[in-house]
Amino acid sequence: MLEGKFDDRVIAKSVRTLNKHLPVERKMLSTLLKEEKPGVRCGDNTIQHIRKEELAKIANLIPEADYGKLKLPIYIELTSDYGRGISRVYGKLECEVVNKILKQDRAEQAADELFIHRDDVRKLRRELQTATQYAFFTSLSR
Repeated sequence: MLEGKFDDRVIAKSVRTLNKHLPVERKMLSTLLKEEKPGVRCGDNTIQHIRKEELAKIANLIPEADYGKLKLPIYIELTSDYGRGISRVYGKLECEVVNKILKQDRAEQAADELFIHRDDVRKLRRELQTATQYAFFTSLSR
């Protein structure tokens, strides 16, 4: 029994290490649009700069009233829980942006989570290299 808990702690620590590149706090699109050098401070004490061109592209995809609601960077969640080659994007506005970037008209567009395949992840990352970020997750045994 103790062995399983030890393994879970090691896995959890490994995942935290994998996610050190994630921002300490994400910023709203409205805030980033006002910054001279838009970026967020990451857990590894680096700054992730977000290109102004990408911010402008995102701003053109959603109503201006939502600029203060969209948090960036958009996380692309990776875990084996979703199946091989499947990632998740979470958040209503985040999903709306991703659907529009991928030029998809999905019924679940109004939903607050979206599952995308590996090819879609590649396309999304090509379009929004600095405004998206991979986040790693795992489910631990109970």
